[in-house]
Amino acid sequence: MDEVFKALADPTRRSLLDELFREDGQTLTALEARFDITRFGVMKHLKLLEDAGLVVTRRRGREKLHFLNPVPIRLVHDRWVSKYAEPWAAGLSGLKSRLENPVEKVFEIYIRTTPERLWEAITDSEIRSKYNFGNLIESDWTPGSTYTQTNPKSNAPLGTGVNVEVDPPLRLVQTMTALWGDDVKSEGETRITWEIEQVGDSCRLTVTHDQLREGANDQLYGGWPMILSGLKTWLETGELLTTPGSLMYT
Repeated sequence: MDEVFKALADPTRRSLLDELFREDGQTLTALEARFDITRFGVMKHLKLLEDAGLVVTRRRGREKLHFLNPVPIRLVHDRWVSKYAEPWAAGLSGLKSRLENPVEKVFEIYIRTTPERLWEAITDSEIRSKYNFGNLIESDWTPGSTYTQTNPKSNAPLGTGVNVEVDPPLRLVQTMTALWGDDVKSEGETRITWEIEQVGDSCRLTVTHDQLREGANDQLYGGWPMILSGLKTWLETGELLTTPGSLMYT
């Protein structure tokens, strides 16, 4: 939390986040052109944002792209705001505007757990329901197998896809087709990649949701900060959050 608040305290760093909010996945050169400071100065600010987890980088060929990661901001919200608000209000706390018009979204979070336990929490249906909107997920988790997402309060599947890569407990790549409404069915298939890396006594979990069309319905990706916050809370404390991601509803 200290690193997040320190990073947000500087107006230039806030402006960098605004730039990534406006257009995600930018290079250092593109960001540098929008600020009246040296390239080295922009690099220093980006490094502090990375250290705070507010920016995640990805290599694309010879370029290094920078992505806005809203998960730490969501954790701040869950700690001090959500317990005073109606559960549904937490789901409307600016995520739509912050995550608008992506083609690729990258979310990163650190969880004090083991890779094996984190993998189990991602693939075990009962555990998954504790932080993923109460939804169950059924699959045999073999490469090329299918999975189906359901909810006890729904008469039809909410989503389906294929497990393209299954490498426990480090990497899971899935396609996803959302089925919970006509507005998301029309979006077609997207892709979700889960990457687990052990860091000391914790794990860095990176979730990349890509193959989204520009201007895609934000229902497809707007819930990730709530889901990952709920996953972290459950693994570290055994408790559920009072945000929609950890509540059973459809």
